[in-house]
Amino acid sequence: MSQLKSEGAAGDPGERTFLGQPRVLANLFGVELWERFSFYGMQGILAIYLYYSASQGGLGISESVALGIVGAYGGAVYLSTIVGAWVADRLLGSERTLFASACLVVAGHVGLALIPGIAGVGVGLVLVALGSGGVKANASSLVGTLYAADDERRDAGFSIFYMGINIGGLVGPLLTGLLQKQWGFHFGFGLAAIGMILGLVQYTLGRRALPDASRVVPNPLPASERGRWIAIAVVAVVAIVVLCLTGVITAPRLANIVIGVSVVAAIALFAVILLSGHISAVERSRVWAMVPLFVASAVFWSLYQQQFTVMVVYSDQRLDRDIFGWEMPVSWVNSINPVFIILLAGVFAAVWTKLGSRQPATPVKFAMSTIVMGLAFWTFLLMPSGEHSVPLLGLVLILLLFTLAELLLSPVGLSVATKLAPERFQTQMMALFFLSVALGTAMSGRLAEFYDVTNDGPFFWWVGLASIVVGVLLLVGNRPIRKLMAGVH
Repeated sequence: MSQLKSEGAAGDPGERTFLGQPRVLANLFGVELWERFSFYGMQGILAIYLYYSASQGGLGISESVALGIVGAYGGAVYLSTIVGAWVADRLLGSERTLFASACLVVAGHVGLALIPGIAGVGVGLVLVALGSGGVKANASSLVGTLYAADDERRDAGFSIFYMGINIGGLVGPLLTGLLQKQWGFHFGFGLAAIGMILGLVQYTLGRRALPDASRVVPNPLPASERGRWIAIAVVAVVAIVVLCLTGVITAPRLANIVIGVSVVAAIALFAVILLSGHISAVERSRVWAMVPLFVASAVFWSLYQQQFTVMVVYSDQRLDRDIFGWEMPVSWVNSINPVFIILLAGVFAAVWTKLGSRQPATPVKFAMSTIVMGLAFWTFLLMPSGEHSVPLLGLVLILLLFTLAELLLSPVGLSVATKLAPERFQTQMMALFFLSVALGTAMSGRLAEFYDVTNDGPFFWWVGLASIVVGVLLLVGNRPIRKLMAGVH
């Protein structure tokens, strides 16, 4: 973050830059780093906290229900990007919404650390989910405001931003896992809270440097409509409380509920944008191009997010975690993927920058991603069977494939959402991309319920095959999708 260059890249001559990008990217890079430190640090120990027995410091919930909760929670994080996007577009603007969301994340992690039992899980996860959704939608949207529409640094800038995410994702599980192993789960959750507090302080010190566009409310909500929306919010909260108290919303049903809400929300948001009278024919065509990319993204994330569901059980029961007589914490497996991201994100950014207009089109990148992800799941089939028999190197190879697939889709998806977005729906198009992540993450929790650690071959075979088929279909549809993208590469 300290490397500054005096010469501009594709911007104004003499522009001071951060790794060849707009200088203010460093602040967004930093706040996302700390937010991901706390998010992945907490998530790295969440599943085992839920299903470990009370004698191990956990809550003793069954494995299938625990994994469903983790998937539902992860989906809820990305589902809440709709709320964060709406608040930014109608009430506060992206910059102020990001600040308020970061405060919610801090409160959630403090709740997990200090409130014991299932009450702490409920309060903490709800606050973290709402806050993280707001942070993600608006931090990524703010990165998009740093570039002109034709600035070829954009994909590279998002790749660098994504590297910051993964530095946090690397360190978070290592440290929280270590504290959990030595002193207990609540110390691990407490460290996640401290990390987010540091991120909030860092962001506060640098927020004034963000462009004025970050504080603009693109589609302000008229004062006459505010009472109606407050009433809607109150009714929604009351309805959720009643459904929980009457047993309609239960832990085993959470993943299915989040999947259903994600599908309905995505259809509704696509409809709102496509039916708007304030977008042009070209903008509408580009929104239609987002539909197949949305589906491919959901499929990718339903496999990728198995790192926090199926792979937790796999690492706990199948992986040989012995390192020279010392047993590695289960959560440390979650830091392998970020190591590869840190090593390779810059390489991908350099490749896209070098290729410029000759780089593969976005649909091709998405197709390659889902195919590689499917191959990663087939690689599980090559691992030895038996308890604690899988070599760590074998899982490292699988996670390398996860990383290659991720770099082909995730930063590219963030970028294409900003490029395909109509002028009046910038943040909400970013929310659409995160809705695909919400759907995929919740699906990962649902799929995890079918995982049998004693006979996992069929699971890995069929899930991998589905992902490869989606990739092939996307390659076949590349040309018509690019035509709908109307000049966006």
